[in-house]
Amino acid sequence: MIIPIRCFSCGKVIADLYERYVELIGTPMDAEGNTMPDGDAMDELGLNRYCCRRMILTHVDLIEKLLRYNPAERDIIKVAQRG
Repeated sequence: MIIPIRCFSCGKVIADLYERYVELIGTPMDAEGNTMPDGDAMDELGLNRYCCRRMILTHVDLIEKLLRYNPAERDIIKVAQRG
């Protein structure tokens, strides 16, 4: 859902690094369009511990999908199907 504020294992603050990480791995580095490898991006951000790297690497950002969910819309569809 939302990136955890701190690493579960060591307690280092990592939430502020996630957006920069996504930018680094998504920006083309050369003329061929190759992007920065995950490990290099984490090295540049100063994520040296494997526990912190795990937190960033395995995070699945579902908040955009959840923001599109509207429970009131489901009720409107049910009423429309009955009537």
